[in-house]
Amino acid sequence: MQILVTGAAGYIGSHVVKQLLEQTDYKIVIIDNLSTGFDSTIETLKSLDTTKSRIKFYNQDLSNWSEIEKIFEENCIKEIIHFAAFSQVAESMKNPIKYYSNNTINTTNLINIATKYGVKKFIFSSTAAVYGEVSSENIPIKESLITNPINPYGSSKLFSESIIKDVASIKNDFKYIILRYFNVAGADLDGKVGECHNPETHLIPLVIKTALGKRESIKIFGDDYDTPDGTCIRDYIHVCDLADAHIEALKYLDTNESDTFNCGYGYGYSVKEVVEMVKKVSNVEFKIEIEKRRVGDPAVLISDNTKIKTKMNWTPKYNDLELICKTALEWEKRI
Repeated sequence: MQILVTGAAGYIGSHVVKQLLEQTDYKIVIIDNLSTGFDSTIETLKSLDTTKSRIKFYNQDLSNWSEIEKIFEENCIKEIIHFAAFSQVAESMKNPIKYYSNNTINTTNLINIATKYGVKKFIFSSTAAVYGEVSSENIPIKESLITNPINPYGSSKLFSESIIKDVASIKNDFKYIILRYFNVAGADLDGKVGECHNPETHLIPLVIKTALGKRESIKIFGDDYDTPDGTCIRDYIHVCDLADAHIEALKYLDTNESDTFNCGYGYGYSVKEVVEMVKKVSNVEFKIEIEKRRVGDPAVLISDNTKIKTKMNWTPKYNDLELICKTALEWEKRI
């Protein structure tokens, strides 16, 4: 059986492919344009394929619609995990067209081709950014909360969610799982793959780079939020637990209908708490600078993960901030 994974040269996609190799017998077709991913990650994944025959990689952009269709013609793809997207909130505020073009239009085309070639399962990488600024009485956030994104990144993902749902409503044999990620962090416990972004924008790797002397300081954007210590609070999920949720989603669709699930641990840590944890695991003191708030950053994002734990029987294994920071630190030391 063949499964297509878009964006597998990136952070989350690479961890999912690693688990697919370890836990399933899928033959894996990868599409990635390497704009934010790395060719070295693809080579690492290929090295983990003991048969040397389970991974087929296409260096291709999803906007090249005719080329994408050729890939479907050459392969018997019946399942898709779709990661390929831009994901920087601040950039989306400055260049919204880039986000709607890549995240929404390219996803629309991929779904169009997928249904043409009889794809049965579509796992979509979405985001908690679809919820927007959430009032305190709605924390933790349930999937049923009315969505109200406050940046083009979140909007581009929400539009894609709507397209997926609308197509599934008229295509009875096309089923989906939408996974709304909260803050993904950490690295593979084996040290084979980890987080690499260019430029890096995620908090934990930025703090770790500072602890390792790769940056002069860490900037905290806003310490005047309505939170206990004034800094933003986020629900951090270890990337290996998130990867496992994708594997479980594929299994879930064997006997269940399409659905949407939050992916998080159900509690959060502030920016300052993350900084202190990195100091602890690295045993290093480093410079901290307080900057103005960034446009588009909600004060608190914490998931209600009851639904995914009960309906999908997903059980997180690595829900510990210290472990998240330690694995991220060990990975950063290697690169």
